[in-house]
Amino acid sequence: MKITEKAIWNVYSGILGALATFVAQKLITKVWELVTGEDPPDLNDPEAPLATAIIWAAASGLGVGVTQLTMNRFVQRRWVSRMGHAAPGKLRSLLDLKK
Repeated sequence: MKITEKAIWNVYSGILGALATFVAQKLITKVWELVTGEDPPDLNDPEAPLATAIIWAAASGLGVGVTQLTMNRFVQRRWVSRMGHAAPGKLRSLLDLKK
């Protein structure tokens, strides 16, 4: 069975993307705790102040979004430098509204 470039690309970009997102979420949580002195709010808890929940959602969403953008660009550049041509698959942003 021959492993295609597309399969390698999917594994490579998937692993790096998942790892980067995991690390970003941990880092964002630690920064929140450092700045506020509290754990991030549970967004499903009706007792959590709405303003705090909105700020946490915006901060974590922005942090993960920037991380995904940065990682996508890094992975694309690295693939081109190693393989000599564009990646066989296009990375999709979770914020991409075009299908």
